Amino acid sequence: MHASRGDSLVVHGRTVGHHDRVVEIIEVLGPDGTPPYRVRTEDGHETIMSPGPDSVIRKASDLG
Repeated sequence: MHASRGDSLVVHGRTVGHHDRVVEIIEVLGPDGTPPYRVRTEDGHETIMSPGPDSVIRKASDLG
């Protein structure tokens, strides 16, 4: 998994009734775009994440 600042991280809901969660990557802490990432949620909360296999990166350039 490789990301850049400004990309979105989509964490898919793993059970029925749990929606996908989308966060903005504000800092890449690993080498060459690898995790962990500092992310910001829609409500402004910031945390560090090392995403699992249920996560995908949406490139900022793909978002328009």
